[in-house]
Amino acid sequence: MNPDTTVRGNSGRAEISRLYRADEATAVLALLDRAELPRERWARVEAEARRLVDAVRAARKREGGLDAFLHQYRLDTAEGVVLLCLAEALLRIPDADTQDRFIRDKMADADWRKHLGESDSMFVNASTWAMMLTGRILRWEQLAAGGIEAVLARLVARSGEPIIRQAVREAIRILGRQFVMGRTIGEALERAGSAEARAYRHSFDMLGEAARTAADAQRYFEAYAGAISAIGATAGGKGPLAAPGISIKLSALHPRYEWSQRERVMRELVPRLVALVEAARTQDIGVTIDSEEADRLDLMLDVLAAVGDALKGWDGFGLALQAYQKRAPAILDWLASESARTGRRWMVRLVKGAYWDIEIKRGQERGLEGYPVYTRKAATDVCYMACAKTLLANDRAFFPQFATHNALTIAYVLELAGARRDFEFQRLHGMGEALYRDVVAKHSVACRVYAPVGSHEDLLPYLVRRLLENGANSSFVNRIADEALPIEVLVENPVTRLRGKKHIHNPRIPLPRDLFGTERPNSRGYDLSDPTVLTELSAAMPRAPLVEFAGPIVASEERGRNRAREAPSPNGGPLVAGLVAEADADDVAAALDAAEAAFPAWDALGVEKRAALLDRFADLLEARIPEFMRRCIIEAGKTWSDALGEAREAIDLARYYAARAREAFAERVLPGPTGERNSWALGGRGVFVAISPWNFPLAIFTGQIAAALAAGNTVIAKPAEQTPLIAAAAVKLFHEAGVPGDVLQL
Repeated sequence: MNPDTTVRGNSGRAEISRLYRADEATAVLALLDRAELPRERWARVEAEARRLVDAVRAARKREGGLDAFLHQYRLDTAEGVVLLCLAEALLRIPDADTQDRFIRDKMADADWRKHLGESDSMFVNASTWAMMLTGRILRWEQLAAGGIEAVLARLVARSGEPIIRQAVREAIRILGRQFVMGRTIGEALERAGSAEARAYRHSFDMLGEAARTAADAQRYFEAYAGAISAIGATAGGKGPLAAPGISIKLSALHPRYEWSQRERVMRELVPRLVALVEAARTQDIGVTIDSEEADRLDLMLDVLAAVGDALKGWDGFGLALQAYQKRAPAILDWLASESARTGRRWMVRLVKGAYWDIEIKRGQERGLEGYPVYTRKAATDVCYMACAKTLLANDRAFFPQFATHNALTIAYVLELAGARRDFEFQRLHGMGEALYRDVVAKHSVACRVYAPVGSHEDLLPYLVRRLLENGANSSFVNRIADEALPIEVLVENPVTRLRGKKHIHNPRIPLPRDLFGTERPNSRGYDLSDPTVLTELSAAMPRAPLVEFAGPIVASEERGRNRAREAPSPNGGPLVAGLVAEADADDVAAALDAAEAAFPAWDALGVEKRAALLDRFADLLEARIPEFMRRCIIEAGKTWSDALGEAREAIDLARYYAARAREAFAERVLPGPTGERNSWALGGRGVFVAISPWNFPLAIFTGQIAAALAAGNTVIAKPAEQTPLIAAAAVKLFHEAGVPGDVLQL
């Protein structure tokens, strides 16, 4: 990683970085006035939204379809969760036997029967029959009773469980066909050209996840190139705004599409993308770059700027913008400045976002200061509305494409646009047909279908995102199908709703630092995808090689300097990690004597005081994360991300064992059921020797020590011979935190 790489762009990029994980309340309050409308305009928005909801509910009774399925199997039902698990896992399980056991475990417990006949949709009932049959066969197989059930069980046993696996896969295919336009681009184009589809524009998405190898990237490149050629042959000279187009994932074009590999990405990925976009330009069809996870966004903007330089004057290139990201409004400002610089107009597909769950869990796991996304659906809606205003206010910079299945959002955009029609709506293939049939007919506005193309195997990851996005109980797609839900709830003004909230941040989603509640703080993380953070982190690391000494530390005395040897860094070259001296027999004997003598007083110190020292150690290490990252990089050869994870795990382990010791002590001293207290107390066992491996020279080393110290034992720590310098620095930090030198020795 080169942390000193200069971020391309202008002051707009600085504002984007500032908003990356900004305080949610501050970010939302800045948008409320931008999204607001006068009362009479809100009244028109609400009236149109009500009319759309009524129209969709009436059509659903006649047609059903995927919207009805997502409502029937929403994610607050056991069956919806089972279906999601199956869809997500089947592709990832490599062998048939494990697939069979997984299906048996997940499928049989679901009550599919209760869903049969609950929907008027033939599609929903067909899917239910397939899943119910599979579930019943699996349950019957486990029964010992006779009769038809036993006969069927024997039939399945003779035929083999591949029949069951095939039945489940067929149920998933029934669902998948509703999401996918075709298995090949030719099949998708033929379907898109049908009489019903001609009322819509299309953007074709070649399904597939991130490339893992160069061969993957080449295969995806060829698929995109072939699709561009095929789409161009049907474009009919309509131009990029009206013709069918293509959506491209940058992660499919390079196996290392991540900020740490920015220089390589700019050198290798950009030319590939330029070649694809130039091919599309020749065919005069549009290209939209799909947005992916938040930690790829800065790199995506660099790629867009580089490609945009090669496209001056052509308006067929654009991107998807995720309104659930706090950075979205600032990205539009930056895009406007890029438009003025290059003299070209951006196509902007405004979406709400499909990776929300991932962003929340990554923020928590990485211990970051906040989330890149809003924690309330209403906040995302407000950001979407504010961005819609910006898009429609600058027709020189933007061709707006509003991707939404939300009736209120559609009504809001129509109110903003007035008589203008130089924009389009977008919907997902297989969803929102009834909604947009009404919108297109009544308002004479264009609508583009986002049309996935690919095989069943390529479908599953995309299917999981759609189920998560639209199967949640907060999803408009799910809620509009629930006729028990009053229309007033569906068309509630999100601006008004948020103005009335005491807490803008959802209190049910703790900030990453507060993940473990009052028990202990989560260790601090550094966002290695944020250029600003990288600059600060690299400045905090000592730039000179760490030449220092590690030798036995016995009763606070450092020994062995007269027999030290050089320890080379595994990074190669002439770099010396430091000077190291191994212990001899006298050192070991002295350490054992000191540890045995220190044990009674340390054990008698008490759990709370020992736990407080471990917490103190964790705090000191957290303040010195850059320093210890540098040590792990030089002596253990770790990458930046691995070194950061190493330091954070050591911090978490120290706090974890402090918390567990407090908990165990509390349980053992509380009165028993008859009022008596336990006659025994939490206590140590003596001298512990902790021997750690080289691959986790700080984390496991710290965890072993912390566990033993918390329980009242004295410790002699023996590091791996490859990483003694890290161990010596950790032991000195324990001593700095207040652990006596004869209680912990190296």
